[in-house]
Amino acid sequence: MPRFVREAFLLWGRDFLERRLKLKILWTVGGVLAACAALQPCAFGASQTQQPHPAAGQAQDADKATNKPATKIVVDETGRRVAVPINVRRVVSLAPNLTETIYALGLEDKLAGDTTYCDVPAAAKDKPHVGGTTNPSLEAIVALHPDLVLATAINRWETVAALEKLGIAVYTLDPHTVRETLESIMLLGDLMGAHEQATALVAKLQSTLDDLQARLRERPLVHVLFLVWDDPPITIGQNTFIADALRWAGAESVLISDQDWPHISMEEVVRLAPEYIVLAGDHLAASDPTKSNDLRHRPTWDQLEAVKLGRIVVASDEMTRPAPGLVEAIVTLAHNLHPEVFGNAGGNSKNGKIEPGLQLVEAHDAGVLCAL
Repeated sequence: MPRFVREAFLLWGRDFLERRLKLKILWTVGGVLAACAALQPCAFGASQTQQPHPAAGQAQDADKATNKPATKIVVDETGRRVAVPINVRRVVSLAPNLTETIYALGLEDKLAGDTTYCDVPAAAKDKPHVGGTTNPSLEAIVALHPDLVLATAINRWETVAALEKLGIAVYTLDPHTVRETLESIMLLGDLMGAHEQATALVAKLQSTLDDLQARLRERPLVHVLFLVWDDPPITIGQNTFIADALRWAGAESVLISDQDWPHISMEEVVRLAPEYIVLAGDHLAASDPTKSNDLRHRPTWDQLEAVKLGRIVVASDEMTRPAPGLVEAIVTLAHNLHPEVFGNAGGNSKNGKIEPGLQLVEAHDAGVLCAL
């Protein structure tokens, strides 16, 4: 599980419905209060200040109207109505997948800042940072003078509300499937004035997925255990976008759960007998390598046939990000899970088994654990 996902998961999970309701109520109340404030003159200020000449006031209003950028009302993916500048010039991204998408669209010049977790592409690390995904600095965001802030459902609703109160437009994207990820890319491109670039990118990604599905159409789904964490074991629910990505790769989770990140006992893992174990991209780096690199020597794990045969795959980091790179991660995972289709080696070691004394390490080019 990527650091920014773990950070949010440990803090408050993903109770989207409650957060959306709070956002809707806050937006409605905030709009009413703002309207009332605009209609009521400040009595104290009026008594202390000489009234300007009507003509002067009209000139000032005209200047303000001229300087204020033209906006359009759009509905974001959480159902909020947002006044977004027609010509977006400066954007702050509050999530790695959004930053990656901005670069994929060739719009990095409009990216004024991002978070400390934005690392794809590498150039994103050089942008001014505003903090983490769940705890960005409002002062840092304001200092960058954005006319649009991009958020996801993993960001705190309090952050969105505070930025709105400061008069900064916040558009939230919330894809739950691979197709919705492509739709979000299209929406982001339209928001930032890059419709043609977004159309071309989405068409390319969809074509890749279509070609993959054509090759996997006659193949049965591989039953896998996708681990976002190993101690205690935490896997994925059937309604997460990772579960959907697995299906595109010709696989499905052995566990059916309505929870997004269900805990699973080792007894249940043994009973379900997954054909493959898939580890989240930075799983090895995030936990103790001496524990994660060699499941063969860990109690109960060594009973699994998948472990005995070396069928342990490290998925790309992109598998946990609803961004353009997700499609290539799906293709890579499909190659690892269906070697009979793509001509890959059938196992991670000779004769499909791990010989005693060998250690599992990650193969950087293929994303699969190999015995050395």
